[in-house]
Amino acid sequence: MDTDKISCPICGKEFASSVIESHANKCLFFNECVKDEATTSFKDSSPINQKSKLKPTNVKKANQVAVKRKSSLDQFSSQNFQKDEEDVKDDMLQKSISNECKKLRGNERIPLAEQMRPTSLLNFVGQKHILGPHTMLSELLQKKEVPNMILWGPPGCGKTSLANVIAHMCKNDASRKLRYVKLSAAMAGVQEVKEVISIAANHAKFAQRTIVFMDEIHRFNKMQQDVFLPHVESGTITLIGATTENPSFSLNSALLSRCRVIVLHKLSVVNLVSILKRAVISLEGIIHMSDKSTLQSEESTSKENKVQMEPSYNTKFIIDEPTIQWLAETCDGDARIALGGLEMAVRSKAPNQEELLNVGPALITLSDVEESLKKTHMLYDKKGDQHYDTISALHKSVRASDENASLYWLTRMISGGEDPVYIARRLVRMASEDIGLADPKALGIAMHTMHGCKMIGMPDCDVLLAQCTIYLAKAPKSRLMEDALRAAQKVVAEHKGPQPGVPLYLRNAPTRLMKDLGYSKGYNMRNKDESGLSYLPEGLEDLDFFSDEDDTM
Repeated sequence: MDTDKISCPICGKEFASSVIESHANKCLFFNECVKDEATTSFKDSSPINQKSKLKPTNVKKANQVAVKRKSSLDQFSSQNFQKDEEDVKDDMLQKSISNECKKLRGNERIPLAEQMRPTSLLNFVGQKHILGPHTMLSELLQKKEVPNMILWGPPGCGKTSLANVIAHMCKNDASRKLRYVKLSAAMAGVQEVKEVISIAANHAKFAQRTIVFMDEIHRFNKMQQDVFLPHVESGTITLIGATTENPSFSLNSALLSRCRVIVLHKLSVVNLVSILKRAVISLEGIIHMSDKSTLQSEESTSKENKVQMEPSYNTKFIIDEPTIQWLAETCDGDARIALGGLEMAVRSKAPNQEELLNVGPALITLSDVEESLKKTHMLYDKKGDQHYDTISALHKSVRASDENASLYWLTRMISGGEDPVYIARRLVRMASEDIGLADPKALGIAMHTMHGCKMIGMPDCDVLLAQCTIYLAKAPKSRLMEDALRAAQKVVAEHKGPQPGVPLYLRNAPTRLMKDLGYSKGYNMRNKDESGLSYLPEGLEDLDFFSDEDDTM
């Protein structure tokens, strides 16, 4: 019975009756994928060929691979159908990866920061608190287990690079159980996300997990973010979101509860120097080490790196170590800024092929790049966490009477482009909250500062802010006003039942009827110790909000 041949209704080939059902299911799946790839760049049929609509240059390549797969399917025999299919996929995978690497290295238009993205955890620099030995995330990734997570950190700290490592992990997965789709909320909309999820649901039927990386996920509003909820919860997709905004404020709370927040920090200068040194090698340059650094380098640098640092016939440029150190120190922990600065310096100084043969490699020194690459980048978001964190640091420094710290945080805010009137308003608050009656003049100085900032604006009002900040930091401190106000608010908020009424003798009596009702009757204008009256409601006569007045005045 097994020798009987049955024609496949999809491809028209004949197969044994024992394998025709399995073949028909696979043939139907691959045919649908090929058809979908011809109509939309979001439709892909294997972990090799998932390319998003946001990458139109790769659509042609994905379609070519799909057509090759279809033609190879027509040549399979009934006995080794599954085995041959895996072999063809392995060959395609290796060719795809090698071609992609060659294309990446050969395309000079690709920014250096993109070329230097790591493809494995071994090449990932920094973030040891989440990717170091025996950390939860690193162990999960080594087992090819990718959780739903939100990568939160400043620009250039490695969020997209970590996603790139996961992408290569999916491409190199021998079991073909992982797919990776990259989207950006800056370009993709809800409809594109729905298409990706629809394809993921089809692949899930064949035990393939789809990992969706959504860059700049905070650009989706909270209603748009709802599109992920049911599919993350059901396991149709694994979501990796990247954001520079605080997820507590920018992400849907329901989505946030289904994802683990991974916090990435700014890269240290040591991390950035390491990244820049790798970039110099990739650009066919070498680093000229100073005498002091050479001794340190001999202890910390591997033999392999020493060989790579030796000049060769194809060395295009020599860059001195102070320049590398300067680039690492002036990018505020942003590897993208550091690599961009290095790329600009190399492009401006490195010789072309003809000049290299005649003149030799160029020498790039700190003086060559210092003027053209002055520090202009400072991480300060006037509406995000940096805004609130820095003003909090300023307020607490003034409260602690640390005039140096106060002036430093004020300068950070001004350099970041903060609104001077906003700073002045906060100084007015500090003058009353932390100084109060200990120096009543402080409030007047803060008010005059705010009016001065409104009148003359930046850059002339910076000295006004500095003068007021230093005065408040040096002034005697008293939190009497703040503490008394909070105590009164607590009494009012925690009172059980309706709020007590105003005593009749304290009420206003503008009309005859009110006087006849006893309003204002018995009131006198004496001091509280002589009037014999209680100026608090009945039952609250013993309240004292200023019990520590002697200690704070």
